[in-house]
Amino acid sequence: MTDLVIIGGGPAGMSAAVAAYESGIRDILILERDENLGGILQQCIHNGFGLHKFGEELTGPEYAWRYEKKVRELGIPFKLNTMVLDITEDRVITATSSEEGVFQIQAKAIILAMGCRERSKGALNIAGTRPAGIYSAGTAQKYVNRKGYMPGKNVVILGSGDIGLIMARRMTLEGASVKAVCELMPYSGGLARNIEQCLHDFNIPLKLSTTVVEIHGKDRVTGVTIAAVDERRRPIPETREYIPCDTLLLSVGLIPENELSKSAGISLDRITGGAEVDQDRQTSVEGIFACGNVLHVHDLVDYVSEEAEIAGRSAAEYIKGAKPGDESVRITTDGKVRYTVPQRVTADKAVNVYFRVADVYKNVTIQVYRDGEPVYAKKKARVAPGEMETLRIGEDIIKGAKELKLGLEVSGQ
Repeated sequence: MTDLVIIGGGPAGMSAAVAAYESGIRDILILERDENLGGILQQCIHNGFGLHKFGEELTGPEYAWRYEKKVRELGIPFKLNTMVLDITEDRVITATSSEEGVFQIQAKAIILAMGCRERSKGALNIAGTRPAGIYSAGTAQKYVNRKGYMPGKNVVILGSGDIGLIMARRMTLEGASVKAVCELMPYSGGLARNIEQCLHDFNIPLKLSTTVVEIHGKDRVTGVTIAAVDERRRPIPETREYIPCDTLLLSVGLIPENELSKSAGISLDRITGGAEVDQDRQTSVEGIFACGNVLHVHDLVDYVSEEAEIAGRSAAEYIKGAKPGDESVRITTDGKVRYTVPQRVTADKAVNVYFRVADVYKNVTIQVYRDGEPVYAKKKARVAPGEMETLRIGEDIIKGAKELKLGLEVSGQ
């Protein structure tokens, strides 16, 4: 029997472990499938991490090392090269490694911190052949930053997520020519600072409402055909344009890695793809918590650490005997707000609610409704889907409520 098992040794898993340790739990084990702690941050060698958490600008490996050093100083045990195969509702973990073979662990509490994976070409239904030279942006990032391989010299990027924007800059710095970044939506999916620093600073064109409709080449990509799309996101034939290239990078979304969550019978949110959780990041299965990108995709690793600390402290309290509240207040949205995390509240205390919007809106009022009545409003000049928002809902609003709802009133777009 282990008090707390954390699945994933990235920034979320390590932050949760440190928070649980500082909350008095000593019997902790981190299971990580890679050969190092740090998760995706190992390949994110650009700066911009840690501004909120540490008040200074760090690279990804530097940020990860801050937490890895803490894990090692506290003596929190971890197993590397260990793949978790299954978890059950009663918190039995089945895992395997080359050293130990297949083994099982019974845990008092589990924190899920498996991160997310990239959506692949197979999900896009792009016409054409299947030549070499098509990579997800994260795979290309690993090749360039960790292995020293250049995927290609003439590049088109589909999707304007943050990894795609960062790789547009990285490939340019390494001597490649990035012909264009194409984005299906009429707005970018990345942070405003990344659009400015990665595209505008390097004169890389961003083509909005545009997608790749055909891939050319037999053994290797020789080019792609792009086209503008209408308001229903259907390609407009007369706008087709051929771009010669030898590489296509895909930055078309991230999917929380929730196969283990499904095996445990955890309820998933259809919008985020992650677990439904309460304010303590406890899932629908008692004693199993979730945090980081396996819960919902974050913009900044600083927010991942904040959320993981909530999960770590909450898991520690659960191990000590705390139980979730009997009453559950559901948080719903109006459509302009796509989703919230948490999705429900089970305690009468102030809660930070993270949410994303469905479109770019200007001059908005974020409204909180309590049982249908507006009780709180916050004005913002602009909100966008690529940037996560946060709102603190006070204890006075939550106490005695049957339902909370987040909505937007828009006076410009």
